[in-house]
Parts: sequence; C-alpha cells; structure tokens
Amino acid sequence: MPFLLRVELPDVPGSLGRVASAIGEAGGDIEAIEIVEKRPDGTAVDDVLLETAPGTMPDSLVSACSALDGVRVLWISRYAGSGGLVLDLEAVEDLTEHPAQALDRLIDLLPVTFRADWAARVRRTGDGHDGVERVHATGAAPTTLPWPALTRPGHVDLGDDVNVTVGAPLADDDVVLIGRRGGPAFLDSEVARLGHLVGLALSISRTA
Repeated sequence: MPFLLRVELPDVPGSLGRVASAIGEAGGDIEAIEIVEKRPDGTAVDDVLLETAPGTMPDSLVSACSALDGVRVLWISRYAGSGGLVLDLEAVEDLTEHPAQALDRLIDLLPVTFRADWAARVRRTGDGHDGVERVHATGAAPTTLPWPALTRPGHVDLGDDVNVTVGAPLADDDVVLIGRRGGPAFLDSEVARLGHLVGLALSISRTA
C-alpha cells in the first residue's frame, strides 16, 4: 500500500540515509523522495513516497523515524497517486500543451502536484456564499466555498475544522484554492509555488 510521509530532519549529510534505513527496517520500500523546504534553522522537510510490505502498519514507520535524533514525522497518509511524484515542471509542460484549457487543467493537476485532496477555482459574483461561483473543481472539493478575498497567495480559513486550505488570485474576482483534509499545513514554500504555478497558467492561457 502506498503512503506519503512528510518528515523534518537535520539538513546535514547522512540524515536522509538514516531515515531511509529506518524506513526499510520497518517494512517500507521508498519509491521517491522530494525536498519540500530547507529552513534557516538547519533543518529540511522532505516528502517520502513509499510502499509498505504486507502487514506493515504506518505507526511502525513513524516510530522508526521518530527514534532517530533530530527527526520528526510531520504527517503520514495513504497516497492514491500512481507512479512517482508529479513535479511542477511536468504540470507546466501539460499546461503548455493545452493552452486553451490551461486554467481548468491547472485545477485538475494541483491535487497531485501538491499532494492535496482537492482544488477549485471560484469567482465572486456578489456578497456571501450565494455570490460565489465554482468555475471548475475536482470531485472532492467542498460543494460550498466562501469568498477568500485574497490579493496575494496565502492561507485561507474556510471556517471548518476539516480543511487546511491555501489560495492564489487569478484576478480581482477569481481565485484558485487547494485543500488538504486534516493536514499537513501548507508550508510557505508551497504557497509560493502555488502562486508561481497560477501565474504561469494564466500567462499560458493568454497564448491560446
């Protein structure tokens, strides 16, 4: 069964190797690793996509990693993606191949690119919930979304205890949102990536 593990570890040589060894000894088989963020305090955050041997429980993977000095598991979850992680560049290549559909395709690609549960594009048509239109959304997106009133990429409070959400504006009355149910929280580097991808998608769509 595939899992995605987000781990914080010291940004020094050998740290990732120790984590990989611990995962292997606990019954996990690593398929891909992506560096999410390097922090000024000397730590790094990595995403590890792995498969587990039959009977291996995710708790055992968490315990194995947490037993290492300076290592902290931030999040672990089943991962429904097929194959490896989709990188930002691959998403941009897809958008470039389909400029006329770039904005809709961006929404479809964002959950995989950011390991999120859903994405949506919303447009303000008036005040309150009744004045917000879902222009395009993935199947798991909430049916009703409030207007986030973003002027720049940032975190969004949907007013529930389930979704961790960030967004980026396409225009004054048009915003892209992505959400994770139950976490982990989006890092500042992920918010910046979202803003960059939204800007690229908007530019690509104008070439159609």
